[in-house]
Amino acid sequence: MKKFTRLQGLVAPMDRANVDTDLIIPKQFLKSIKRSGFGPNLFDELRYLDEGYPGQDNSKRPLNPDFALNQARYQGAQVLVARKNFGCGSSREHAPWALDDFGFRCVIAPSYADIFYNNCFKNGLLPVILSEDVVDQIFQEMYAEEGYQLTVDLETKQVIRPGGEAHSFEVDDFRRHCLLNGLDDIGLSLQHSEAIKAYEQKRRQTAPWLFGSL
Repeated sequence: MKKFTRLQGLVAPMDRANVDTDLIIPKQFLKSIKRSGFGPNLFDELRYLDEGYPGQDNSKRPLNPDFALNQARYQGAQVLVARKNFGCGSSREHAPWALDDFGFRCVIAPSYADIFYNNCFKNGLLPVILSEDVVDQIFQEMYAEEGYQLTVDLETKQVIRPGGEAHSFEVDDFRRHCLLNGLDDIGLSLQHSEAIKAYEQKRRQTAPWLFGSL
C-alpha cells in the first residue's frame, strides 16, 4: 500500500451530498477484484454521455463537458472535496479502488458512510472530515481560483489552505500509523513473518498430521 505523509495537490469538486458507491463506481464494473483498472469508470454515469459497460474503449466514449473531472482545470487533481455522507450505499471496496486508480489520494468531506470510510484507510486513501463551514469555504475558493491546491499533512493532522489557514482533523492513531507507513492488513501481518515461520515450523513438528504427513 502507498504511504501517505504530506500531500500538496490540486483540488477537484464533487459538489453534491449523499454520493453513493454506485455513483462512484457502478455495479456493472464490480466483476474484477484486481484493485486496478477502475479509474476510467470512476463516476461513470456523470462522466460520460452514454451507458458504460465492462471492456468498453473509454477513449471513444462521449464525455459530459459539464462534469468537473472532464474539465481541463481539474486534470491531475489528487484531492476530492465533497459534501456530507460521501460513500453511502453498498459496502463495495471498489469505490476507494476507483478513486485511487483515478489518482486521488485524499477526500475531504463533512461526513462519510462508515464502511466507505473504513475501506479508504485499508487502501491508502485518506478520508478527512472537516466542518461544513470549512468545506463551504474550500468550495468557494476552489471555484474562484483555477489551479487551487491544498496541503494535507497527516503527520500534523492538518489541512492547509493556500492563504496559510490550517484546519485540524481527527484520525485514529492506528489508522494514521498504517497510512504513514504504507501498511494494509497483509503488510501488518508480514511485519511478524519471522514469528509466523517459527510457529509453523514448531507446529509441523508437534502436529505433522495437519501437514499431510506422519
